[in-house]
Amino acid sequence: MKAIRRFTVRPVLPEPLQPLSDLARNLRWSWHTETRELFESIDPAGWRATGRDPVRLLGAVSAARLAELAGDRPFLDRLAAAAAGLDTYLRGERWYQERDEQGAELPAAIGYFSPEFGVTAALPQYSGGLGILAGDHLKAASDLGVPLIGVGLLYRHGYFRQSLSRDGWQQEQYPLLDPNELPVTLLREPDGAPAQIVLTLPGARSLRACVWQAQVGRVPLLMLDSDVEENGPGEREVTDRLYGGGSEHRLLQEMLLGIGGVRAVRTYCRLTGHPEPEVFHTNEGHAGFLGLERIRELMAGGLGFEASLEAVRAGTVFTTHTPVPAGIDRFDRELVARHFGDDGELPGVPAERVLGLGMETYPGGEPNLFNMAAMGLRLAQRANGVSTLHGAVSRRMFAGLWPGFDPSEVPITSVTNGVHAPTWVAPEMARLGDAEGVPDADVWAVRRALREQLVTEVRARLHASWRQRGAEAAELGWIDGVLDPDILTIGFARRVPSYKRLTLMLRDPERLTELLLHPERPIQIVVAGKAHPADDGGKRLVRELVRFADDPRVRHRIVFLPDYGMGMAQKLYPGCDVWLNNPLRPLEACGTSGMKAALNGCLNLSVLDGWWDEWFEPDFGWAIPTADGSSADENRRDELEANALYELIEDRVAPRFYDRGGNGLPDRWIEMVRRTLVSLGPKVLAGRMVREYVERLYAPAAAAHRALDAETASELASWKYRTRTLWPYVSVDHVETVAATGAGGGAGGGAELGSTLSLRVSVGLGELRPEDVEVQAVAGRVGSDDTIVDAQTFPLKPAGGPDLEGRWVYEGPLALDRTGPYGYTVRVLPAHPLLATSADLGLVALPTEATGEGAGVLLR
Repeated sequence: MKAIRRFTVRPVLPEPLQPLSDLARNLRWSWHTETRELFESIDPAGWRATGRDPVRLLGAVSAARLAELAGDRPFLDRLAAAAAGLDTYLRGERWYQERDEQGAELPAAIGYFSPEFGVTAALPQYSGGLGILAGDHLKAASDLGVPLIGVGLLYRHGYFRQSLSRDGWQQEQYPLLDPNELPVTLLREPDGAPAQIVLTLPGARSLRACVWQAQVGRVPLLMLDSDVEENGPGEREVTDRLYGGGSEHRLLQEMLLGIGGVRAVRTYCRLTGHPEPEVFHTNEGHAGFLGLERIRELMAGGLGFEASLEAVRAGTVFTTHTPVPAGIDRFDRELVARHFGDDGELPGVPAERVLGLGMETYPGGEPNLFNMAAMGLRLAQRANGVSTLHGAVSRRMFAGLWPGFDPSEVPITSVTNGVHAPTWVAPEMARLGDAEGVPDADVWAVRRALREQLVTEVRARLHASWRQRGAEAAELGWIDGVLDPDILTIGFARRVPSYKRLTLMLRDPERLTELLLHPERPIQIVVAGKAHPADDGGKRLVRELVRFADDPRVRHRIVFLPDYGMGMAQKLYPGCDVWLNNPLRPLEACGTSGMKAALNGCLNLSVLDGWWDEWFEPDFGWAIPTADGSSADENRRDELEANALYELIEDRVAPRFYDRGGNGLPDRWIEMVRRTLVSLGPKVLAGRMVREYVERLYAPAAAAHRALDAETASELASWKYRTRTLWPYVSVDHVETVAATGAGGGAGGGAELGSTLSLRVSVGLGELRPEDVEVQAVAGRVGSDDTIVDAQTFPLKPAGGPDLEGRWVYEGPLALDRTGPYGYTVRVLPAHPLLATSADLGLVALPTEATGEGAGVLLR
């Protein structure tokens, strides 16, 4: 019989053990080795059985064992030390406070919104890289003392659990998560009632949500949960599962995350006294509606829509993680319109203005679709991609939002992702200390021990997987011989969209088999990854890989492990010698799994995409050549790149691993491990990433936010309206080269390096003033189509005017500092002290063909 109601009976801890509750409820234990070891010592078997979750462990430990521990002086001493360490960690000044005291003028608080957070396997609210990155962002912010407030949703089924059918087809299960069994607490009003957030839905309906709080070190993480009794059945299911449901379901999730998330932050700050955020960070477009709620707040205080928009944009940071348009949530215009306006959410905010922020009104867009990334970019004054290459890809992808500007000038910068070392570095590697001075033998001993741990883990997981697939225990004796701790081990674990190419390694099955079974230099491969439940193409890739790995000839050398998650990853990264990544370039935004592997001395074997394109050196691993010129023929491209992968493993990777010196050690391999730890390791840290966000994005956003009080925001909005209205009358009427000086230069179609051209430009401003614009020369090398590349800008200054026809003259020098085909043009841009970039308004005036002899001059 099934229970009609479920609840959790909590243990009563003896008084001496009370600090265990605080240690279990603060997720710092997930990256603090000593605290985890303390919990493990309570009941080692129970620790493993509960998935290394302190909250579940304390709920399962017997009263007799608790009583025994309450009288165990060594245990109580360790408990007291752990509790004191946590208290010091939470209260002490850290990097952020020191920077603030030095006059850095940092924001009082930052709201960080994400649809998923991967903090620990004990809080399964993530699907892949986006969530793990968000979790690492919170942890690094905590370590640095950054006053972040995380905001997400609490999914009652989390993401799916993956298993395999007998023939290798992915199957999904959605276990119910009871928040009372998770490391979270309910946010309550002073009278003890649960705090609630309410959204208005069409048809006089409401969507209500309570707020659960997880404590990630110093950082609170607020998660909204719609499974409350006051909701109807449909509304209760809004937060049922991550990335599930149809369009309206996803829209409601994103409205709850963005609009409800801002309201949750306001409630949390009211109840706790935490400073209100001055900066709001939107981690991908899913949370973009947060800007609309902040506009509503300001309009409710009497500010107009345009002024409110300017104030909100000033304090908003938007991070895009996708390199492909298909990765962006887009909704039908009518669906969005139905949920906003006076009959829905944000009364007082015109629905047409809401729609205008997200519609794809740019060239190549779908005019009837509402694009969450477009809204995120229009609502944020600062935006970034997550690697240098991804920043360039994003500038090209979103260039339509800034017509008239080259992609290189689109105001999207990049902050390369990082990973949280205490979470991902194996304790054995951490205990090595500074790898620079560690003897080779010690480095190799640790690497082998980690490989051996992975072998044990793989065998246990593989056995469990085959039992789920219907195998009898008597059939599975072969699993005891799967993998070998002395064989070169390659790891590949990703989500399974087609562009990540899970099965590229299978392009030539016989050649892969030869590599696996090589008599002198064999390899072994551990593979994991989930396909989206709705992606049958991805599921077919999983089945293809599983069927190959099931072959009795090779199943001891290649395995597929289902249900990839944080728990598996923390064994997989340290235990591998090589981390394989072979996406279609440039479709990998960052690829942080390789970073986690590198921190454990694992060498990367990857396509030059994401972060590897930025930081690859031969000391750190190998770059898989790409067949970019064959992109039109997918089969040919994959064939070329698979062959390049096989050759690298056969000719360079495996020989380097098995090449042993007189001491029996692979000296050159160990040196690569050492260089990876010493030189690459500091670059891939989440602490570096968060410091960059603070200094390059959060601090400038806070300054812009403070500069825009109601009056200033209104003035800026009025100036923008006037400038947009009058911009059609701005023109570049004539451009001429007055003279060239230095190095014998001349103005007649050629010049010498080091010479300087003097430009004179006649500009029509209509009713705008010189202080409303900036006039620039743009110069650089030119290609065969006369397009300027590697452009530099040179400011031109007013020299006179207006003349009788209202034209202004601008002049300035143009230094010729490059050889080869060279050219320039002239443009006029809006200018205002409060604009973050000259491209802010997306307005530019360029010369026409009839402008004059200087328009687009080429110097060869």
